[in-house]
Amino acid sequence: MALPHLHLTPEAIYPFDARGIAKRFRHAAIFGALDSLRPGETMRFANDHDPLPLLEQIAARYGEKVSITYRQREPGAIVIDFVVG
Repeated sequence: MALPHLHLTPEAIYPFDARGIAKRFRHAAIFGALDSLRPGETMRFANDHDPLPLLEQIAARYGEKVSITYRQREPGAIVIDFVVG
């Protein structure tokens, strides 16, 4: 019997690997994941390219509610933390 997922700490980091999601569904999946985060939680986003248009959309949609911090920014290997405030 599987236990339900519990948000026990607000400092939780949730991985989100965009490389495994079909391109036509990526942005909707990312916004859905961000919408489900609680204040203090982080989505650690991995991708194979720098998602500059997505970052602009996130800034427009969430403003200062979501901070964006690059953890890795190399060709073919992008890791960004999105933290809900």
